[in-house]
Amino acid sequence: MDDIKTLVAGILENSEFLNAVRLLKQEKAKSRLFGDAVRHLSENEVARLKTQGNKSSDWNAILVSEGFRPDWIADTMFLGPCVLGAFDGRPVTTDTSLSLPSGIYKSTIADSEIAGSSLVSGSTVARYVVCEGAVVYCVGSLACSGKCSFGNGRDIPVGIETGGREILSFADITIPIAQAVATRRNDNQLQSGYRDFVNAYVDACTSVVGIVNEQGIVRHTARVEDTYVGPGGVIDGATLVQNCTMLCTPEEKAVISHGAIARNSCMQWGCDITSLAIVDDSVLIEHSCVERHGKVRQSIIGPNTIIAEGEVTACLVGPFVGFHHQALLIAALWPEGMGNVACGANVGSNHTSKAPDQELWCGEGTFFGLGANVKYPADFTRAPYSVIATGVTTPPQRVEFPFSLINIPSMRPNEVPAFFNEIFPGWVLSNNIYAVKRNESKFLKRNKAKRSAFAFDALRPDTVDMVVTARNRLSDITTKRERYLDTDIPGLGKNVITEESRAKGLAAYNFYIEYYCLCGLYRRLAAGAPASTVYSDAANDAAGEHQRTLLVKEGLAGRSVSENLKRLVAMHEKVAADTQKAKEKDDGRGRAIIDDYGAAHTPAAADPFVRETIEKTKKLKSEIGQMIARL
Repeated sequence: MDDIKTLVAGILENSEFLNAVRLLKQEKAKSRLFGDAVRHLSENEVARLKTQGNKSSDWNAILVSEGFRPDWIADTMFLGPCVLGAFDGRPVTTDTSLSLPSGIYKSTIADSEIAGSSLVSGSTVARYVVCEGAVVYCVGSLACSGKCSFGNGRDIPVGIETGGREILSFADITIPIAQAVATRRNDNQLQSGYRDFVNAYVDACTSVVGIVNEQGIVRHTARVEDTYVGPGGVIDGATLVQNCTMLCTPEEKAVISHGAIARNSCMQWGCDITSLAIVDDSVLIEHSCVERHGKVRQSIIGPNTIIAEGEVTACLVGPFVGFHHQALLIAALWPEGMGNVACGANVGSNHTSKAPDQELWCGEGTFFGLGANVKYPADFTRAPYSVIATGVTTPPQRVEFPFSLINIPSMRPNEVPAFFNEIFPGWVLSNNIYAVKRNESKFLKRNKAKRSAFAFDALRPDTVDMVVTARNRLSDITTKRERYLDTDIPGLGKNVITEESRAKGLAAYNFYIEYYCLCGLYRRLAAGAPASTVYSDAANDAAGEHQRTLLVKEGLAGRSVSENLKRLVAMHEKVAADTQKAKEKDDGRGRAIIDDYGAAHTPAAADPFVRETIEKTKKLKSEIGQMIARL
């Protein structure tokens, strides 16, 4: 388990944001942009500026850089000390269909510095530094209050809305850092170290001027206050941007646009806040997005996650979460992400009528179905990749069966409490492996984040360990009966399981434990491990060693290597067949209900992902066959 020094190593020294602010903190120099290489205006330059409609409360308070010419400054009021670069009228793109010559036009500039290759037009700029190639166009107010930290150092109460798992925000935060701070509350050394680190970060970024960095664009926006706009960042048609940090590069722009509101927040590379979205007291980690009236408050949103239309409050949401419709997510710890919140899901029963102080630990890959209601407290972290079905209300509980379906019971016997649901352990593996495999492929292909590391495989050491534990609980019953509760099989939560579902879940878990082990065996052999010692010699990597030791523990080393490889071929073929079969269920149901379903929907056999899976299986079969022949 990493300590805080390891988690934040190098950030204070290497942060692009902190280094950019440091460069503009030259308080002893005459200019933040040009150092001491500036001079006062000449009498001829002042006269020329006046004839072009410019005014100043004190022309002696204006400094200019070498090469300055007054040609490209018109109809502008200067107030207080200002520094101007050498404008040359070179075209600057202000919009997709409009370019204007660099310069300052029809604006008010107060206590600010404007670089020569930038453009300021139709705007009011106060206590800001506008860097090379930047654009400030038709902005009502671009202003700094005099001392700001650009939305850093805010207390974000994730998990518990009333506090208890607060995370101090900073622009360069990652999900692993946020997860450690939120979940390791008993680690006083980590908590104290983290506070000290963030205080140092905030001190480093605190500035008396706002910054629009190189190639930054601020246009058609009423108010932008106390905000750092990174290189290439865009604020376009926003309603309000206040006390924010926008980390970006010209290749990975951060964008706030189309009526959006952003306050007291940080957003990283490639993030979007758009189409009337509201983000308040939050951090968006690289390539996440809030759009279409989405509301995010006091939350941290992980890479590649999209929040649209619904509300997220007091949450830590990890990567690749789909949240595309009207829904609710409150007080949830979900650093693992990779799940879905469907339309109408009410994942937010954190208020007991006493206080909104309850919490939910969602678990990796959890799918909250249409209209699901999740009551708090709840913990699904030991049930990754599980599905809460449409319309289900789950009571407070802990569930410890991965890849499960929780649904409304098909029947309610007297011995089962009325509020219990029915659980189907391993159902996602046995009945919907299409979703698991497609998500693995989809996340890999859609990933845009460059600074975050992800484990795309749903079956890996930590999740497989949970599967093994769940399998053992299903198999360790002493007496078979028609149905079981948590008192019979620990980890079921407030759910009932039938004997039929227990047997099916046991079979699904056993199959995929073996599949995981044999996939590891094949990868080691393909990497050159000798077949004679592949069972006994430790693997070079942690995942491979986990697969090897589990293979031995499961008794699979009792077969020859060739037998295990032949078994793996059969298993690959079954997984491919099950992937197509899962999709075919939709075809059969749809054709039975809608007359022209087949004409409007791609059949399972032609589904791109099904075909991709089958082709990969054929290739693996051939490669494994060649390997067996060599043995």
